[in-house]
Amino acid sequence: MLGCGIQGKAILYDLSKSKEVKEVICADSNPENLGTFREFLDMKKIKVVKVDASDESALTYLMRQAVDVVIEVLPPQFMKKVFEAAIEAGVHVVNTMYGYGVRHLHEAAIQKGISMMPECGLDPGIDLVIYGHGVKEFDEIHVLNSYCGGLPERSACDNPLNYKISWNWHAVLLSQKRGAVFLKDGRKVTVPPSRQHDNKMIHEIDYPGLGRLEAFPNGNAVFFTDLLGITKTLKETGRYSLRWPGWCAFWRPLVKLNFLSDEPLPGLPCEISPHQWMVKLMEPQLQYKPNEKDLAVMRNVLAGVKDGKKKRMTCDILIERDLKTGLFAMSLGVGYAASITAQMIGKGEIQKRGILSPVTDIPYDAFMKGLMERGIKIEEKIETGGA
Repeated sequence: MLGCGIQGKAILYDLSKSKEVKEVICADSNPENLGTFREFLDMKKIKVVKVDASDESALTYLMRQAVDVVIEVLPPQFMKKVFEAAIEAGVHVVNTMYGYGVRHLHEAAIQKGISMMPECGLDPGIDLVIYGHGVKEFDEIHVLNSYCGGLPERSACDNPLNYKISWNWHAVLLSQKRGAVFLKDGRKVTVPPSRQHDNKMIHEIDYPGLGRLEAFPNGNAVFFTDLLGITKTLKETGRYSLRWPGWCAFWRPLVKLNFLSDEPLPGLPCEISPHQWMVKLMEPQLQYKPNEKDLAVMRNVLAGVKDGKKKRMTCDILIERDLKTGLFAMSLGVGYAASITAQMIGKGEIQKRGILSPVTDIPYDAFMKGLMERGIKIEEKIETGGA
């Protein structure tokens, strides 16, 4: 396992408890990140080593230590290097981030006889597995919308943003600069990052037990419907981030005033960009207290036709922080999905080779059974109507 930060701890926790896992090499540039979390782990299974992820030869050497599968949860800039090292070592790899930058390695992975599964976390990840299952329940799909977000529970909303950090604040800010591609009335629409927070697709949904949540487009929804081969029949598809209402109103003027710019500011005694400054300024102010919970909220909506009748499927998942271990809900969703998939590859339950996708290549029933065993339950609602 590469990376023992917030998400890495959740993965280690799950691997440590699994009877199927005999040994885990936990590699990080700072292994001391584990700290007191060791008390929740079976350290007899875990070997902790120091590694520089920018050194591809060091990564390759590590992967050749009789490793069956690599799980990678490092910062985004290391993803391509990790995948290239895995090909060199001939070892399977699971990653939790969007895989746009590594898909060109598909043929090389096939030649090496390895499975490489990016996008296998919470979002992207669990949502994409639901995609693959859901479309099989219809003869024709007209709507496919996905919603996901990390939120503080209401009692923890004690700052103007109504948000606290359950993963990585730098990555959260990066996601505020990610454009969106979706379908509306059957037409493809692209929203550039600069318009993410003021586009016409921002709306609210009503989520059981939580009330109204704000949704805004974030990511390329059409890429995944193309993978499924259903884009031609779709009238609407989008991938949406969820926050408490007011998120977009907060960020809209800041983005327009270049508060998230990556260009260094002139006239300062050191080289720093507005984005870097926002990380340093806001990160300390948005931390959870030990007794506060974060929530990972997901909804997937599919609508279309089955046997000549209208059908609508809504799949909801709500995960809460584990206060005993301190593991965030977001980390549990990401970590469990990655761990389950890596173990499925290791046991030969996933045998397809190349650059794979949770949309098409993860067995739904076995995957969901794994989540259920870990306390993550999907609430599925089916509605049928007239012709």
